[in-house]
Parts: sequence; structure tokens; C-alpha cells
Amino acid sequence: MLEIDGLDCCYGKVNALRAVSLTVNQGELVTLIGANGAGKTTTLKAISGLLPPVGGSIHFEGEDITQASAKRILALGIAHCPEGRRVFPYMTVQENLEMGCYLRTDRSALTEDMERIFTRFPVLAERRSQMAGTLSGGEQQMLAIGRALMSRPKLVLFDEPSLGLAPNLVERTFDIIMEIRAQGTTVLMVEQNAYAALEMCDRSYLLESGQVALQGTGQDLLDDPHVREAYLGG
Repeated sequence: MLEIDGLDCCYGKVNALRAVSLTVNQGELVTLIGANGAGKTTTLKAISGLLPPVGGSIHFEGEDITQASAKRILALGIAHCPEGRRVFPYMTVQENLEMGCYLRTDRSALTEDMERIFTRFPVLAERRSQMAGTLSGGEQQMLAIGRALMSRPKLVLFDEPSLGLAPNLVERTFDIIMEIRAQGTTVLMVEQNAYAALEMCDRSYLLESGQVALQGTGQDLLDDPHVREAYLGG
């Protein structure tokens, strides 16, 4: 479904990604792990069109999207749930969800999808007229996930979905991501909690200094001595 080959990305003169190659097959849950600054978020930004690569290529379902606009990439079926939620604070919960489907033309199905989101996240239904900026961190994360799903994506990019959440909400968030995958949506997730990410994924890539250092199944990386020592506390 997604193929990245030799990807290079820069912030000014700083080379953030160097020859990164990875694949995500349809129906998989693939994770990117690594330290802060390793290039994980940069990879997601490049895929979603927020950071144009300076080298390499990105293909989605056979189409070259390396230099495609973020609007085009969303229209093709890639949704990005960014780090830190990034809800629109002065818009209501319902208006935030509507922003997630502004490119859709099947208007008749939007009400049904909206109600499906409210069924999945009852707290959002209770607060549908509330300003998003007044929600708790966990509620904003549910809203960000719901907004991404409103585009009916084929692939969802999750960037640090557990960041800043209470432990009980972290578990709930991971459960939701697993449900999304079980219902047929492909997932590529960046997650600082390496142990949780490796336990729930099909395959994983370890990024270090902007390069792929290791790749394999979640269990492969859980069993790797370097991963255990550097990212799992031994």
C-alpha cells in the first residue's frame, strides 16, 4: 500500500532523514520507534505532504505522492492524526469533526459517519457543542482520532497518540487504534512507548539519527539486545 524508498528530508541545512526506506502493507499496523529527534515525526510529515522530501520517493497504492500536496494526499485516503492532538480550540467538537471530512463529496453519508464517531466516543456526543479547547487532554485525543476517521481513510498516520495522557487513557487509546485496524484501516504509528508499540504491531522500524537502524516484526525487535537495552530499559 505505502512504499518509501531512499527518503531524504531536511529542515534548512539539517538533514533529518537519510535514505529511509519502509513499506506498509494493506491491513497492517506498522510502528516507528526511536529516540526524540530520530526522524519519526518527520517521516509522517513527508508522507502527508507537510514536508516536501529532497530525495527519494513515496508511493501510495502505486501512485507517486512524493511531491503531492497535502490536500491531494488526504483525498487519496491518508489521514494524519498529529502529535499533541492539534484540535481547533475555538471551534466546537462537531465543527472539528466536520473539518475532517471537508474533501468528501458523499454528503449523504456524513451524518451516519458523525453518529458512528459519537457512538464510539460517547463523551464527544455529550460535548458536541462545546469548544474543543476546553476539553481534557484525553477528550481532545478522542476528537483528533475521530476527526481523522471522518475522512474515511485507507491509511491513518498516528503521531505519539499516548503523549501526555493518563495511564488509563493510554490503554484506551491503544485499544481504539487496534479496533480501527481490526475494522480494516491500515495504520502507521509513531510511538514513544516502545514496549507498547512493539507488542501491538505487525512490523516495526527503529529510526536512529534519521536512518532505519533495525526492522522486523514487533517480537523481533522486542527480542533484540540493542532495542532492549536502549529503549526497553534492559
